[in-house]
Amino acid sequence: MRWPAEAIWEAIAPLLPGFTVEILPEIDSTNTELMRRARAGQAEPVLLVAETQTAGRGRLGRGWHSAPGASLTFSLGLPLAPADWSGLSLAVGVSLAGSLHPAIGLKWPNDLWWEQRKLAGILIETAAIGSQRHAVIGIGVNIAPPPTQEGLATPAAALRELLPGIDAPGALLKIAEPLVRTLLAFEQTGFSPFAARFQVRDVLEGREVVLSDGQQGTARGVDETGALLVHTAAGLQRVTSSEVSVRPRPPLKT
Repeated sequence: MRWPAEAIWEAIAPLLPGFTVEILPEIDSTNTELMRRARAGQAEPVLLVAETQTAGRGRLGRGWHSAPGASLTFSLGLPLAPADWSGLSLAVGVSLAGSLHPAIGLKWPNDLWWEQRKLAGILIETAAIGSQRHAVIGIGVNIAPPPTQEGLATPAAALRELLPGIDAPGALLKIAEPLVRTLLAFEQTGFSPFAARFQVRDVLEGREVVLSDGQQGTARGVDETGALLVHTAAGLQRVTSSEVSVRPRPPLKT
């Protein structure tokens, strides 16, 4: 694959001094690698792309399988100092969906969906480097339909269903610069300016959902901090923990 590394560098370097782009044929996980570097004190902003991940990770420790050409897997590492980190994964989702296709929806807190299927995932981690906080934003996008995987709650979607002929390098070129601009804007403003754009793509809005603690209710969007609002029998609940799993309740059989 021919990656547009130079074009991406030219677009982003003026925004992030010291920025570099790295393309690797294989690695365990781009997030894991950038977290290793951050803990070793490497604070320079970098976009790390892997054509294959042997131990890709999603939220809650779930695996993310990738193969050359079938998916886009990359991580962006950079110093970031927002006043409030709440809602960062939602702002990233807004950026990705806006760059890729109007039909893509967003599932709180970190998934891109299309037609009730997961298209992409976001994993955000941070590490301290001296007095700074270093953020690593990991992205995995299905480019081609992946093989059926055991244990998935929902089947997977692929970007080629929406954009026939798209490949991983082309998707990265669409995503990279707007993502950096989103992160820099979030650092200044927090989530609030992104809330309306998230609401338009919110796939849970008005749906019956089940929380990982067993509570059930109706999703009522998000507030200005990015917390999920769920109307339950106990009243309106704010769901904020990234460790809480939310899934649409399956329809009753008739």
